[in-house]
Amino acid sequence: MSYAVVKIGGKQYLVSPGMKLKTEKLKNPSEEGGVLKFDEVLLYADGEKIEVGRPRVSGAAIKAEFLGTKKDKKIIVFHYHSKTRLRKKRGHRQPYSEIIIKDINPASK
Repeated sequence: MSYAVVKIGGKQYLVSPGMKLKTEKLKNPSEEGGVLKFDEVLLYADGEKIEVGRPRVSGAAIKAEFLGTKKDKKIIVFHYHSKTRLRKKRGHRQPYSEIIIKDINPASK
């Protein structure tokens, strides 16, 4: 089974084909069902063969299918100071992009 470590949106993810992944909101994703390509592969492994990039594995790329942009669960932020009548309640929902890893292309040498 092959897997790779890829950098998406400033974070590193361990991915394998068929994996569903929640990433930071992508700036210009294609429409739903579109194909995305990530070429910042930091490590590629297939069975016993492991290839580590310095800093990237040259020629390696990951293809993914874009499922859409959604919002995460609401986080409540509550500030409270006793004896001063200070109470602030705010909420936040972080947007994220959902993708499915379709294929990992190793470096071609």
